[in-house]
Amino acid sequence: MIKIQVNNHKGFSLLEILIAFSILAFSLGILLKIFSSGVDTATVAEDYTVAVQVAESLMAKTGIETPLQVGQDSGTENEKYDWLLTVNPYIFESGNSDSVTTTMTLFKVKVIVSWGKALNSRRVELTTLKLAN
Repeated sequence: MIKIQVNNHKGFSLLEILIAFSILAFSLGILLKIFSSGVDTATVAEDYTVAVQVAESLMAKTGIETPLQVGQDSGTENEKYDWLLTVNPYIFESGNSDSVTTTMTLFKVKVIVSWGKALNSRRVELTTLKLAN
């Protein structure tokens, strides 16, 4: 009589478990990198939004709360955003050779808002024209 030995062990081998854990660790590493870069991007976008709001606020004040006169002003907002406001006269140049008489005075208002460390500094620059009263 011949005896047949049947192996009834069910389960995973050590090699299969190691491969599964390696794939899991690799996948989790990629997912964490994606999420962290998304958070960094959201932080940068928020900084740009605040900087634009600071610049627009300074532009709106110029000529209304502060007089519209040639010069520079600077300051810091929220202990993070450094700003520089420059007001210069705007010279209207016409491509026409005829003499053009204007009775209005325009000023070029430029606002630069910067933030961040020296190596990772960022800035927003807005420029507009304002009509003097």
